[in-house]
Amino acid sequence: MQVNLLKSKIHKARLTQADLHYEGSLAIDIEIMNAAQILPYERILIVNITNGERLETYAIPEEAGSKVFCLNGAAARRGEPGDIITIMSFAHFDENEAKVHKAQIIVLDDTNTIIERK
Repeated sequence: MQVNLLKSKIHKARLTQADLHYEGSLAIDIEIMNAAQILPYERILIVNITNGERLETYAIPEEAGSKVFCLNGAAARRGEPGDIITIMSFAHFDENEAKVHKAQIIVLDDTNTIIERK
């Protein structure tokens, strides 16, 4: 049996940009992506805490240290700079893996600095 569990979560990120004319995705500071163990081009679910929107897209790396979270393409219509979002990725695990799996969860402050690792 396979189960789909939370693999990674970035909680309380603050959108810094929205670019309607880019081809798509969510650009994320690569240091934050690495801390959350989210890979470039990995499928992600975004929940906009500010407006209640939810959407799926993929993560692309942004410059290290930039603290950027930028919605691109059509996704840019689902949020605006200053909105607070949560980003999640999921993975399939077999029953034995699922019993010992621990999701990589990080929490950010208002400046997109990591303040907690769970």
